[in-house]
Amino acid sequence: MSTLALLLVLAAALCHALWNLVAKRQGGGSELVLISAILVSVVWAPLAVWQGWDTLPTLGRVEWAALVASTVLHLVYFRCLLHGYQVSDLTVVYPVARGSGPLLSTAGAVLVLGERLSLAGGLGALMVVGGVFLIAGGPALWRQAHDAARRERTLRGLRWGALTGVCIAGYTLLDGYSVKVLMISPIVLDYVANVLRVPMMLPVALRDPAAFKAAWRRLWKAGLAIAVLSPASYVMVLYAMRIAPLSHVAPARELSMLFAALAGGSLLGEGDRLLRLLGAACIALGVMGLALA
Repeated sequence: MSTLALLLVLAAALCHALWNLVAKRQGGGSELVLISAILVSVVWAPLAVWQGWDTLPTLGRVEWAALVASTVLHLVYFRCLLHGYQVSDLTVVYPVARGSGPLLSTAGAVLVLGERLSLAGGLGALMVVGGVFLIAGGPALWRQAHDAARRERTLRGLRWGALTGVCIAGYTLLDGYSVKVLMISPIVLDYVANVLRVPMMLPVALRDPAAFKAAWRRLWKAGLAIAVLSPASYVMVLYAMRIAPLSHVAPARELSMLFAALAGGSLLGEGDRLLRLLGAACIALGVMGLALA
């Protein structure tokens, strides 16, 4: 991976961890997803117009199909991730989500496509599983087996984190194809996906306009932060995919888990910071190993 691609991925990882921290602190749900999408439509409009003025009219059915499919995958991803934050800890949901995407992609390649897994890939998969175990509580899980509430909260985090990881694997492959093969501008791709979320979600929000107005007053600042940080993070990743192999960029993104584990333990008081940092590091190293599979 080139130095520029690495710098883009590192900056993206920090932005990604920061917006996830904002989302977790707000406990946002569908309202936060919609508010951030509306604000993205405003904040990123000048850049999107500049990038897409000449290219959007030339897009064919394949390109638009890719954009719509990306929108749906990202929307499901946001909903799963934010719901996970509502029912569990960031330091469980986030690393599981970020680590399971590449793991699921590798498993699918082996089981469905008949690809062979290298020694580095096998060790990477084991490190991901071990990291998930550590983040979920490690040896303390056995000691807390009698605590039904704590056990259920952790299991909810694992389930929603894994479901989010499925979405990550899907949109990473699709969007990588879109920017590398279909040559869609990363800024245009992310912007159109956000804009298309608005008509998809607005009818549900407008069923109770008063509640949505109250949510807007409560969440607009968090939504603005997400509207700036989330597209910035993903656009940098997409540009990195253009100049470096997707199999290198996707695992390198998981360095964001280290920032999130530290932030979750320090700022959110979720506890077990050192253990969860160790787990996040294991997942990050494991995903790096999967890149060599």
